[in-house]
Amino acid sequence: MNADRMTLPEVAALAAIVLIWGINNAAAMVATDVLPPLLVAALRFAIAAIVLAPFLRPPFPNPRTLLALVLLGGPIHFGLIYVGYWLAEDLSPFVVAQQMWIPFTALVAFLLLGERLKRLAVAGLVVAFVGVAWMTADPRAIRDVLPIIIGLVGALAWAVATVLARRSRGVSPFKMQGLLAVGTAPIMIAGTLLFESGQWTAIRRADALVWASVLWAGLISSIIATALLFWLVQKREAGRVTPYLLATPLVSCLIGVAFLGDVLTPQILTGGLVAMLGVALVALAERGLRVGAAKA
Repeated sequence: MNADRMTLPEVAALAAIVLIWGINNAAAMVATDVLPPLLVAALRFAIAAIVLAPFLRPPFPNPRTLLALVLLGGPIHFGLIYVGYWLAEDLSPFVVAQQMWIPFTALVAFLLLGERLKRLAVAGLVVAFVGVAWMTADPRAIRDVLPIIIGLVGALAWAVATVLARRSRGVSPFKMQGLLAVGTAPIMIAGTLLFESGQWTAIRRADALVWASVLWAGLISSIIATALLFWLVQKREAGRVTPYLLATPLVSCLIGVAFLGDVLTPQILTGGLVAMLGVALVALAERGLRVGAAKA
């Protein structure tokens, strides 16, 4: 058997991660439709922090790097993303915008670390940005221009966190997820108390589907998908895994159209496909990209 060919368990793990993260994007829309967005983020990371606390043992990354990584990859990234879910009318364009973290990671590594930016990656960057711009210019998608911009800023924050994670070698994804959760939960709790209102009313209105969405994010997405991802990158180079994860937006878009009322006009569809093609080009060019902590 070809040693480079993925085994059936590896393919199943990849499929499970894509499915979990794709559903998680839709679950975030469901949860933020009832609960305030910062409250949803606080609940998600409180759950994850409780479960992952046993993994928080020394040694830890450099304190300054750790602080920047946790702030960017935790409250800044996820605070923005959950606000974006709350604002967005359609799931699909917002999810596509979030995938720009991969091109942003290559760009940030070039600007901050002096890593070489390959020609294919440059081409992918241009193609991805053109695709997002064309998608957003659609009369239906333009309604979500603010959440799309928020998604891009959140993707940039995650890209910087990903580059910082490269410098924190030897930190397992479980520990990294635990650090993110412990750092994010209290800030999101403070955020919801300071900037949001009606939390108890929303909590009383939340049905089983809303709570299932929160638990899916805190347990299934943050922990189980991370475990599968950690297992995969122990067996395969991260660059072999990352391109396959780009199927995640397809799952989210299918759920958005089937259950959440998304409408994929020809312009949104072509723009989204062009954007994902650009992202795929960067992912293929930058095979050294570290997967790091789980994204979704």
